[in-house]
Amino acid sequence: MASTVVNPGLEGIVVGETVLSNVEGDVGRLTYRGYDIHDLAEHATYEEVVHLLLFGRLPTYQELLDLKARLVARRSLPSGVVAMLHAVPRDAWPMDVLRTGVSAISHFLPHRPDGSHDTNIDAAIDLVAKFPTLVAVWDRLRRGLEPIAPDSTLDHAANFLWMRSGERPIPAAEAALDTYFILLADHSYNASTFSARVTASTGEDIYGAVAAAVATLAGDLHGGAPSKVMTMLEEIGLPEKAEPYVRALLGRGEKIMGMGHREYKIRDPRAAHLERMAKNLTEKSHTKWYLIARALEDASNAVLAEVKPGKPIYANVEFYTAPTLASLGIPSDEFTCTFACGRIAGWSAHVLEQVAHNRLIRPQATYVGPAVHPYEPIAARNARGNGAASGGAGSYN
Repeated sequence: MASTVVNPGLEGIVVGETVLSNVEGDVGRLTYRGYDIHDLAEHATYEEVVHLLLFGRLPTYQELLDLKARLVARRSLPSGVVAMLHAVPRDAWPMDVLRTGVSAISHFLPHRPDGSHDTNIDAAIDLVAKFPTLVAVWDRLRRGLEPIAPDSTLDHAANFLWMRSGERPIPAAEAALDTYFILLADHSYNASTFSARVTASTGEDIYGAVAAAVATLAGDLHGGAPSKVMTMLEEIGLPEKAEPYVRALLGRGEKIMGMGHREYKIRDPRAAHLERMAKNLTEKSHTKWYLIARALEDASNAVLAEVKPGKPIYANVEFYTAPTLASLGIPSDEFTCTFACGRIAGWSAHVLEQVAHNRLIRPQATYVGPAVHPYEPIAARNARGNGAASGGAGSYN
């Protein structure tokens, strides 16, 4: 009998096919439907990328106007969802609220006799449009402020910043957030996307699949990492304190959050764009976060070169997300929610792709438990338990 190869975490295991994005870790390249992320980050808008992922091509000018109009028309939340958010305790964790909000949206939509909802491009656009509104409404409510209605004259990223603050963002802030959404829009079969596809493969609709993705993204080893990076930056406080901080961290056997990536063997291609934006925003907002982050990355590379020579580690997308979003005035516990506002385009596209070519995702596991043994009557179990309690050793006969 052939031996079974077990790869915890499915590392190196191919479980499906996609036309949406490609991660080439060895060369540090990310593409969406064949377009290099560098080209998209420098020249496209987030709405164009949404069109690319959902419709399979970059839009014409008229197609872009049509998509923007559809997004604007779907931004507002059902009044029942807003009422629900008003009832949520103000100290609730933002990602928990987002997960609940996604599920709540479906309650106010028509459903089939079996309770399911349509899973199509219209539903995908609805989710892309509403995610920023969910996050912004909760941000206002938790601060004791009333929600601000979406502004139909603003593009996707600018409207998100407007709904949070009630002020029209400066061009640099709008451009930074728009680029951030592009960079985070998709990343092949990452954990949250795979979770969405597994859920969709069971026949669950797009709202349930995306709720599963939100829950998966919340973990510290996935979308929760930027908040941990921000904690490090706050603890360091000054650039010159970065190196002793890294030495102490590694001395305790702890990880440097935001450094290293499961797929990329060289620097994450998205990190360069985020670093540039963080630097630009730091200069305009007169904050210190980029300077500390840059010092932390340099110190991490220097110290790791000493303790683990020949094993360089590089900043990933989460590392410079922290100073970028902090400079936009977004609190660290909402970083992952903002991540989700970009990734919803990819999640939705993957759900549609899964449904179009569906097969239930049901992997196998290697059993490592006890061998087959007979059932024991409860009297025998009691006797064994009493023996163990009095110092005897119970065993299967």
